[in-house]
Amino acid sequence: MGNILITKRILLYIEDNLEKELSLEKIAKEFSYSKFYIARTFKDNTGITLYKYIQGRRLDEAARKLAETKQPIVEIAFEAGYGSQQAFTQAFRCAYICTPQEYRRIGNFIPKQNRIYINMKINYVIPLFKLTGGGIAA
Repeated sequence: MGNILITKRILLYIEDNLEKELSLEKIAKEFSYSKFYIARTFKDNTGITLYKYIQGRRLDEAARKLAETKQPIVEIAFEAGYGSQQAFTQAFRCAYICTPQEYRRIGNFIPKQNRIYINMKINYVIPLFKLTGGGIAA
């Protein structure tokens, strides 16, 4: 039960800080656990690595902004934690099988990695959507 609670707290922390710098080290320090314990616990309880989850959630939010706003792609890329529009485009294409510009033109937001919710009473993870498509560039 304790591991599930920690994972739930990590998920809430990620959602509250999605546009900030999030690293395994920073999250481990925030919760006063080792980064190895945080990484293992998160993966065991969600089935996805912490890095992949954060990256997927950021790309999901970026996709929403592309479909629903006129915000420049380069701004969306930086808000999603990418150092360049080129790196963002490459990661986005792997996840969504099209470029950010093509996705914007389509204008229909379809999440690939939505939030994960943990049901504390039954002790299982409810992934709303799975990350599909090609592998995400590291």
